[in-house]
Amino acid sequence: MSHDFLFEVNENVATLTFNRPEVMNALTFEIYAQLRDLFETLRYDDDVRAIVLTGSGDNFCSGGDVYEIIGELLKRDMKDHLEFTRMTGAVVQNMRLLGKPIIAALHGMTAGAGAVIALAADLRVASDKARIAFLFTKVGLTGADMGAAYLLPRVIGLGRATELLMLGDTIDAVTAERYGLVNRVVPHDELLSAATTWAKRLAQGPTFAISMTKHLINRELSMDLVSAIEAEAQAQALLLMGEDHQRFFEALKAKEKPKFIGR
Repeated sequence: MSHDFLFEVNENVATLTFNRPEVMNALTFEIYAQLRDLFETLRYDDDVRAIVLTGSGDNFCSGGDVYEIIGELLKRDMKDHLEFTRMTGAVVQNMRLLGKPIIAALHGMTAGAGAVIALAADLRVASDKARIAFLFTKVGLTGADMGAAYLLPRVIGLGRATELLMLGDTIDAVTAERYGLVNRVVPHDELLSAATTWAKRLAQGPTFAISMTKHLINRELSMDLVSAIEAEAQAQALLLMGEDHQRFFEALKAKEKPKFIGR
């Protein structure tokens, strides 16, 4: 499959690097479609157990390309606009439905659609030089785009999410960590190493258990407490019978480190 971004797999960790540094890694129609399809395809790729998202050059991703997307869309009708917004939303949908952990390594500008893609990841590590902006309202668009109004309040709370989505202000890495938007801030030169270390740890872990955890986190967002407890009871009953759990117990008795196989 041909991509307009870099994609490589090493030790069961896929690294996806946005690769248009001359325009702050802005997205095109083609890149959106490729991302949508790739995250769907990765569901069936057993060689990939964790994914790292990052950007080349000085930025993560500045969102949609102003000239290649916005300028072009202004020439199109409502049907074409809806097809485009549904496609961008499908990127986030496929990220969240992917039963594998995604880690976003954020540096420089992370804005617009780039900020929502980072938000759709499971974990976010930020360089101390990162800046994040959900800037849709600053260009006359709704801050509720690509699932941002669904995901952001659930990550940082309603008040902070309303602030960021309505005002569209840019926040630095320290503020993002204080808001709970990023999990960790690291020195700029250590960013990719830190994200990859987490990804390798997850890829080498009990991947079926990790996948089930992600699915339950997604499902329980819209459940009541009783339904959530029952869903967790059923899931845990399955995992208690899993081979990885048995491997843990055997390793514990032998005073060894368990070698998980994702079953």
